Amino acid sequence: MDRRPLVALGAALACAVALAVVGFLALGVAGVQARDAGVLDAFVGLSRPSVNALVDRVAHLADEGPYALAGLALAAVAIARRRPQRAVAVVALLVVTGLTTLLLKHLCSEPRVFDVMGEGGPDRLAWPSGHATAAMTLALCAVLVAPPRLRALAVVVGGTFALAVGYAVMVLRWHYPSDVLAGFLVAGTWTSLARAVLAVRERNEPAPAPGPGLGAAFGFVSAVAAAVGIVVVAVHAGAARYALERPSLMAVALGLAAMAAALPTALSRS
Repeated sequence: MDRRPLVALGAALACAVALAVVGFLALGVAGVQARDAGVLDAFVGLSRPSVNALVDRVAHLADEGPYALAGLALAAVAIARRRPQRAVAVVALLVVTGLTTLLLKHLCSEPRVFDVMGEGGPDRLAWPSGHATAAMTLALCAVLVAPPRLRALAVVVGGTFALAVGYAVMVLRWHYPSDVLAGFLVAGTWTSLARAVLAVRERNEPAPAPGPGLGAAFGFVSAVAAAVGIVVVAVHAGAARYALERPSLMAVALGLAAMAAALPTALSRS
């Protein structure tokens, strides 16, 4: 019996439940909102003129134009590999994840700017992050269309890209950490559902072996994420003291890194 559809459905359910829990906590629990804002304030504190231009460019890589172009390029890869159903899945995911995020933004519109943020913080339509959703959708679609020998590379590059965008939108004060996590989970939910459908439609094909080095890929992405966080903190004046006084910053940064690694890795293993 082919268990791939059930595994993928289970992953989709897990992501959807996690999304609901994150939404409840981030939008409905004052203590969590305050901590969310405090961690965002710590990320914003990493902003410096020497890195702001780079951070801004990274964040805009998930804008509508680059997002559409990258998604169509991934669909073209699927077609070149004679996987038209996967090409259709990529295009559908580009649309449905964006629409889901937009719908949730309006349904869950809540003011969450605390005194710690002052003026200029994320607005009511911040949850979930559209940029984080777009970045993770591209990362997961890259894994979906990659040939087995390149799947580990897709995990590494895609996960690192999604994480970099997630960090960038927080440093720029566009989104709270919970917004980024929710964006990742929106992409994970829909991509897992797409994988379940593909597993049924491709059931007559032999199950592909997992790509090489996927365990190492997971560790590598996590290590890269930790290194990125450390380097970003290091460019801040008084880096050691800044980091030691803000353990929540490092915990959230590493937690998002783990999620950015786990979602592509889980998809590749399915």
